[in-house]
Amino acid sequence: MKNIRSNIIAAGILCLSLGMTSCTKGFLDVESKTESTTGNFYKTEQDAYRALLGCYDGYRRATCGSAVNFLVSAEVMGYECFGGSGASDGNGMRVTDRFDLSEMPSSTGSSWSGYYAGIYRCNELITRENSIQWNETGSMHTQYMAECHAIRAFLYFDVVRQFGNIPLLTKPTDENIPQADPADVYKLIFDDLKFAIENIPANAYPKAESETNDGKITKYACEAILARAYLYYTGYYGQEPEGVTKADALAAVEDIISSGQYALIPEYRRLWPAACAQKAEVGDMTTLYGDYAGDGNNETVLTVKCTASVNWSGLDGNRWQVNIALRTSTGVAPYAQGWGYATVNPKFVEEYEDGDTRRTASVIDIKGEGLEDNQLVQTCIVQSQEYTGYYIKKYAPLAFADGTHAGMENGTGNLMISNHQDYVQVRYADVLLMAAELGSPNAQQYFNMVRERAFKDKDGNTSPLYTEKQATKENIMRERQFEFAFEGINYYDLLRQGIDYAAAQLAKQNGVEVMTAGAPATISFNPQNFINKAGLMMVNTNQILLSDGVLKQNPGW
Repeated sequence: MKNIRSNIIAAGILCLSLGMTSCTKGFLDVESKTESTTGNFYKTEQDAYRALLGCYDGYRRATCGSAVNFLVSAEVMGYECFGGSGASDGNGMRVTDRFDLSEMPSSTGSSWSGYYAGIYRCNELITRENSIQWNETGSMHTQYMAECHAIRAFLYFDVVRQFGNIPLLTKPTDENIPQADPADVYKLIFDDLKFAIENIPANAYPKAESETNDGKITKYACEAILARAYLYYTGYYGQEPEGVTKADALAAVEDIISSGQYALIPEYRRLWPAACAQKAEVGDMTTLYGDYAGDGNNETVLTVKCTASVNWSGLDGNRWQVNIALRTSTGVAPYAQGWGYATVNPKFVEEYEDGDTRRTASVIDIKGEGLEDNQLVQTCIVQSQEYTGYYIKKYAPLAFADGTHAGMENGTGNLMISNHQDYVQVRYADVLLMAAELGSPNAQQYFNMVRERAFKDKDGNTSPLYTEKQATKENIMRERQFEFAFEGINYYDLLRQGIDYAAAQLAKQNGVEVMTAGAPATISFNPQNFINKAGLMMVNTNQILLSDGVLKQNPGW
């Protein structure tokens, strides 16, 4: 169960890093400062630690502080979801879903500014490294800098996958520079990750102490992202990156496996709060969360921490959960209300094998869960765009039995800012499947572990419907689609199998029947729009204007 409290990463970091004003003496047991600036701040190791927290905060703001984040965009661009939203709004999501600006000609595109704000913080600390008076004994110098480099790599990896052609900044500057060759961006990503892997001790944040360590960046998290970045780069660009080989990527994930720090949660649904949720009275969080395995469980390799918030400017919570929630005026227990983005493609739901528990753990089935006759749901159908009867369950926000939002234990949470489910970016299941894909001698064993888990019940019994499959590339990619549905991973798995292949898969959305404003409609997807844009997002037109044309729009847009 989520412990609803501020944590060290989500605390008021703005008062601790750039442009700070006052902060309390109790936080981190440091003297309060009335005016801290970049000119007088980077002096001591304690300053460096506080700046590192600012980098973590920048990472969280980039990934969880906006209404449509990396995960939501990836799901809408992919095969599993449509744009959704309200019958009379949200047309910008159709632009994203169909790669077609004619759906909303006034759309300016998604902004990468949140990512560059986080990158700026990392660059600031990296640039100031030599001006800091590091402790002579017991110094955390190398580890702090390694974590900072890792955060910068994570931020760049997200933004370069989304936009492809991006500026490469390695120092804190407002310099107006053109977009870089993606190969140069990936070189920095791999260099940063290798530095982090070499300099974050393996025992820095033991999994056994996840109650206090959860959300911290480990050597193993960096190894997992290195393998993910290698697979994406070689697949999408069709060439080897500079500085990392397939053997390096395999060694990275094998190191995670051999560490013994991680394990699969025996029952898949226990990974997700909403998949375990039960109707509960206000304040009864134990019943609400059921047998959820908990934050920082043994399968979590990398997570972004979120905290329930009542502060609109704090950006401590998960700001995108509300967008994928049911479009109702109040909660339909155990699910909270929201704006109905990223409705789930029923064609994808039908593709789950019989006996695969990932279907019910991943998807809210309005009819199957007996919610179809609820008056709130009936209103939802009339008010929704591209309603399918299916919603994302993995990150669905929760409500108490009376429909009250459960972001706060006392029921006073705000549906917009009090959602707080952590964003899990890497699970151990991904590590196992990447190792299998990269050619591990244990590929079949790793593949079987993930696939068989999906067919196990709460008592650990394997369904008679389970069949073993060979760990071929095709089967691994297919298994990944069901294992990582609605986690922001599958779209980029599609891209790395080739633009033409991805276009053919996305074209299967054509003709799917949906409801918009209560009336029947069908999905229309032109794969040529996707091909023309190489699967990349539109560079924000306002940022192009602000650059005086130095920034260029991605081809096809």
